[in-house]
Amino acid sequence: MLYGIATTIFLFYIGFSIFFYLFQHYFFFRPELLQKSFQYKYPFPFEELNFEMEDGGRINCIYFKVPNSRGIVYYLKGNSKSIKGWGKFAKDFVSNGFDFFMMDYRGFGKSRGHRTEQTLFNDAQFVYNWITERYAEDRIVVFGRSLGSGIAARIASWNRPRLLVLDSPYYSFYHNIRRYLFLFPVQWILRYKIRTDQFLKVVKCPVHLIHGTRDRIFPISHSEKLAAINPDNIHLHRIEGGGHNSLPNFPEFYEIIYDLLDNRVMEKQAMEL
Repeated sequence: MLYGIATTIFLFYIGFSIFFYLFQHYFFFRPELLQKSFQYKYPFPFEELNFEMEDGGRINCIYFKVPNSRGIVYYLKGNSKSIKGWGKFAKDFVSNGFDFFMMDYRGFGKSRGHRTEQTLFNDAQFVYNWITERYAEDRIVVFGRSLGSGIAARIASWNRPRLLVLDSPYYSFYHNIRRYLFLFPVQWILRYKIRTDQFLKVVKCPVHLIHGTRDRIFPISHSEKLAAINPDNIHLHRIEGGGHNSLPNFPEFYEIIYDLLDNRVMEKQAMEL
């Protein structure tokens, strides 16, 4: 009888590990698919761009421009929906004199192709290279929200943007998933590790973390640990009572962003590094 119970537990363990390895993208990503003919509509002028990747993938993006811009915000979005809805956040930046650029990851919106952790990084870097052909790096702000915070940190670690802002970030994807699957060999079955902690160790530009104290998806302890990596360069902004998806409901959220986008603030921090 004990042998039968042990066999059942072992088979469940192996079966779940295989299932999680094969289908984890259904847990982590909640994309919205759009037809190629879909027309975006926003209250600000914008351009829709498509990049054809060497491996056959396609990256769909939106690009907002303002007259006499102060720079550009490269926004890496979260794990749900598509840029159809996420594009609304452009207003928070174009209203402050910044151009705005956002991409859809593969399998989201009109973007297509096989998605892996490495393709997420490579596609984001491809777009960053395109941006640097039009803007000096000291005019680029990389902004990552939730899932996009780890990708944004990876891009900042490879480059030298003016500023890195992470909204509700995670210490690492591996660290967060291990909290729930601590009995399983996460290091072997997790295909998206996204080590934000490792990336921030080599980021040279000023880093600012914005996190709500009541975030139940990525508790604020994630940002506290990230800030501790390099306290002289990584600054944590707490929003009391803020949840993972409710930060835009708090006036201080915008106050923090607008202060960070102020050229005098960015210039002062750049000189201190």
